[in-house]
Amino acid sequence: MIRLKYCGNRSAEDVRAALASGADYLGFIFADSKRRVSPAEVKRWLASAPLGGKQLVGVFVNAAAEQIAAVTAELPLHIIQCHGRETPTEVAAVKEVTRRAVWKAIHHDDGALEAMKQYAGVADGYVVDSRVAGLWGGTGVAFDWEAVPRYLEEAARQGVPCFIAGGVTPDNIERLLLYRPDGIDISSGIETDGRKDPTKMKQIEEKIKHHGC
Repeated sequence: MIRLKYCGNRSAEDVRAALASGADYLGFIFADSKRRVSPAEVKRWLASAPLGGKQLVGVFVNAAAEQIAAVTAELPLHIIQCHGRETPTEVAAVKEVTRRAVWKAIHHDDGALEAMKQYAGVADGYVVDSRVAGLWGGTGVAFDWEAVPRYLEEAARQGVPCFIAGGVTPDNIERLLLYRPDGIDISSGIETDGRKDPTKMKQIEEKIKHHGC
């Protein structure tokens, strides 16, 4: 089954919608972004919202391991997502300090696959995202999905999951499903006017179900 992550939740309403959805993971961004949230906000939103088996992912960009550990001390994050230029050594440090699984974002370009190989034995999973100048993610821009099989093959060689992010919407997800990724990471594609849209979430989930994934 394809795993589903709804990322960039930034309000109590977003969290309620994501918890009521079929997503496996809820993502929160603790880095410069229009979707940035504080640990205190997330703690408040989750106080009266049982996770029901869903896992929480904290997204960080080039943050020090100690800074990330401070957030994990406040929140029950299951997974840390390093979405910047973190080196394998820095990712290993995050794992050691937080005692959490760590996913590494890989931004698609000609050298991305070789970069991915450097994290073998360190990263517990990958999120392959579009490369957009000046932005780390949440751009609503898709990369060339014909490259997806190469990333999936490398992740399988390493024995870890590979999520595909960037520009996935209810209108184009069926094309991505043809490649059968391990997981799909969606933020802007499930939003309407900047808020998570339960209707779009349901459309995403129905298409995954219809595709037999």
